[in-house]
Amino acid sequence: MYSSILLPIDLEEPSSWSKSVPTALALARCFEARLTLTTVVEDRKAGREAQWSSIGYREVLSTANARLGLIADEVRGASPLEIKVATGSICGGILDVAEQIGADLIVLASHRPGMRDWLIGANASRVVRHAACSVLVVRE
Repeated sequence: MYSSILLPIDLEEPSSWSKSVPTALALARCFEARLTLTTVVEDRKAGREAQWSSIGYREVLSTANARLGLIADEVRGASPLEIKVATGSICGGILDVAEQIGADLIVLASHRPGMRDWLIGANASRVVRHAACSVLVVRE
């Protein structure tokens, strides 16, 4: 049913993906699907951390790639596993990677919406609304 599963990870919030990782791994094993872990480095955050230097920007992306690689090493199971670091907005980055890899399922974590989420809109809800493939939202 699924051949390519995308698992977005927020490197700054391990609790936000603690439930989605086992779910995505189980689905990948069940369907013998390729699993891709991704994280998105927001442009404004990367710009601040890199101090608008192209060398600093590449370093920020390299650091994110290394951190994602460490997580991949921890969760690697019998399923093939890839990692991708995206840039831009959270929603846009996730959707771009999903399109690049031909994902037919995105498994992502969500939390109970707070007032800020109602005013601004949660990333999970944006992904659900705009994804071209199925999306499984895993709650804590």
